[in-house]
Amino acid sequence: MKLINIGFGNMVSDEKIVSIVSPDSAPVKRLVRDAGEKGMLIDATYGRKTKSVIMADSGHVILSALTADIIYERNETEEKQTIVIGEE
Repeated sequence: MKLINIGFGNMVSDEKIVSIVSPDSAPVKRLVRDAGEKGMLIDATYGRKTKSVIMADSGHVILSALTADIIYERNETEEKQTIVIGEE
């Protein structure tokens, strides 16, 4: 299992992510509202503006203050810095 940093020390398992989308469209806003009503919304923005919405395979909707591009770049950078012991 690999964890992806979604900002402010919050992590999400990469295996659980279905998609990362912008919060600007009406369907995504409805999805966020409905998840909140069902108790399936996780707000990881620390009071900042929501810049991406992460959908998990469990039905949870996660709000992040980082854009999808930044989350992707952080994930790629962490993969490059990973050292595999025993391989040369």
